[in-house]
Amino acid sequence: MARGLAPRMGPLPRRPVIVAALDIGTSKIACLIARLTPRRGGDVMRGRTHAVELIGFGHTSSRGIKSGAVADMARAEESIRRAVDAAERMARLEIASVLVSVSGGRLGSDSFAASVRLQGASADQGDIGRVLDAASLHSVRDGRAVLHSLPVGYGLDGSAHIRDPRGMIGQVLAVDLHVVTADWPALKNLVFLVERCHLSVEGLVAAPYAAALSSLTADEAELGAICIDFGAGTTSVSVFAGGDCVHTDGIALGGQHLTLDLARALSARVSEAERLKSLYGNVIATASDDLDMITVPAIEGDRELPTAVPRSHIVRTLRPRIDEIVEFLRERLAAAGMLGEARRRLVLTGGAAQLTGLSEYVGRAFGATARIGRPIGIGRLSDTARAPGFAAAAGLLIFPQVADREHFEPRRRAVANEGNYLKRVGSWLKESF
Repeated sequence: MARGLAPRMGPLPRRPVIVAALDIGTSKIACLIARLTPRRGGDVMRGRTHAVELIGFGHTSSRGIKSGAVADMARAEESIRRAVDAAERMARLEIASVLVSVSGGRLGSDSFAASVRLQGASADQGDIGRVLDAASLHSVRDGRAVLHSLPVGYGLDGSAHIRDPRGMIGQVLAVDLHVVTADWPALKNLVFLVERCHLSVEGLVAAPYAAALSSLTADEAELGAICIDFGAGTTSVSVFAGGDCVHTDGIALGGQHLTLDLARALSARVSEAERLKSLYGNVIATASDDLDMITVPAIEGDRELPTAVPRSHIVRTLRPRIDEIVEFLRERLAAAGMLGEARRRLVLTGGAAQLTGLSEYVGRAFGATARIGRPIGIGRLSDTARAPGFAAAAGLLIFPQVADREHFEPRRRAVANEGNYLKRVGSWLKESF
């Protein structure tokens, strides 16, 4: 097939539910299981309708995933099963479905605008549905699957920035719709991989969107902020303004590329290069770097004795790749017109975000204040799960609370060339392989 809509979660019921999240990354795979309980109005964080309590957590090294996409189905399946099994044992229950993060597949954004005439004197839900259908008319494109359709603002008779037009009097209703897409073949393989583990995919969520949901404060999302998720195989970004996600993007460069650069420069094993990067890596040079000598163990058959290199050599090796990633992000955000008010606040998530000096360096490059983002507003998180590398996974547990903001494309368009919408979404893998 050439066109499609990715599985997406519907609104969360107003009762306690169990939600499972599966973050499939290049370096690690994490499974989180949480109990979501409706909260009373007085103790609700803005945008959070449920209390989230972690009851199961498992993670393992990732195998068979490259740049966020499936590279080896059998090895990736084994890694997922291990992470899920650990989470199920901790939660003392078995899960049947999961929300899955998407970091690969060339994430991208499109914006669509449309307007319709009101059928009555004031706008109602029917009018909103019609204008959203009109805006999403061309959102499904060949080779791409729609992950999210997010209304970011309504207009009524020329008045803009209306969050909820229902009940307002006017003649013409307009909307701006932010659509997040990814390559459909990559998503099909991702869903197929999860279903091989006897799990159904309840929804697919763009990783930078999920990371922002867990790490941005309500004020940051409202005033405008950029969340950069530095993963191992990909670096992805989401931009928030007015409380809404208005842009997403991603590039196939990440922390693993830094490790490989270091392994080549030091003639070291990849595992040793990762250790040295974590212990001694720095983005910003210091006066003592030339004096601090680092021992690099020998590779068997390469040399007999370990060697010593100054710490400055590690810094000089890492900087070019960091510069490349940051410049790529700046150029793409500038081209999309996203370097306005939002760039003043940067939040860095992902495992690679913990590289010493990275937040300060990225902040300088963007001319902004930058901080490391960690999951907030989730109960019973362990110290491990509270790390920046688990921001996207934690965000999957928050996503059900905002799923009702999504617009689901009209079924009639899906029928045109590819059969019934529900049948297509339910059996897209069977039809595609």
